[in-house]
Amino acid sequence: MTSPTGAGDGGEMAHGRLWLAETLWKLGCVQFGDFSLGRTVRNSPVYLNPKLLISQPEALQRTIRLIAEELEMAMAMRNRQVEPYDVIAGVPIGGLHLATALSLHSRRPMLYLRPSRQQGEPEPPHIEGIYLPGQTAIIVDDLAAGGGSLVETVEGLRQVGLTVRDAVVLIDREQGAHRRLEELGVRLHPMLTMEVLLTYLHSGKRLQTAQYDRAMSYFRREGEPRSEFD
Repeated sequence: MTSPTGAGDGGEMAHGRLWLAETLWKLGCVQFGDFSLGRTVRNSPVYLNPKLLISQPEALQRTIRLIAEELEMAMAMRNRQVEPYDVIAGVPIGGLHLATALSLHSRRPMLYLRPSRQQGEPEPPHIEGIYLPGQTAIIVDDLAAGGGSLVETVEGLRQVGLTVRDAVVLIDREQGAHRRLEELGVRLHPMLTMEVLLTYLHSGKRLQTAQYDRAMSYFRREGEPRSEFD
């Protein structure tokens, strides 16, 4: 799939990503402060909540159209960047509304890995949805941080016989998910990276230089102690 910077894209694709960044900002999906969330995000100056897209059906529909167009283009390339897929696997909770919308748009079936009812629950993965072993699934989520939820989904789907080679997310916070998925042979395809999103907001005067510098310093900081999970 093409780079989230838009390099090498057609102008329409690059424009689509900038539209997405602008839309996320206008909906209040991007907030600044001091946030600690989940198992990876600690004292982050940026909070992202793409789930707000569900409150704007037209924006959600256009977002899904952008994702679908990029996936189709990547599958059609001579050096294929995305493998053809049979089913769409949403990651609870943030990926479920995106996976549902993409399923309806592309007319491909959807499924999801049900989270364990208790931590350390020994039962095998329970998949909600109909599938056949040997089918290829593409994973869909709203955010990638440390990659824990994505890795769990990959492992659960593979355990029941599904093939997983690609995962698509709206935003990659660039906190380790890409590396962890790559180790499993899975390519991560973000529509936006945190750096691209912040740079766009800063260039459009929506983000003060001090806020931008603080956020970029956080995400670029080497040796920041973070969990391997999100």
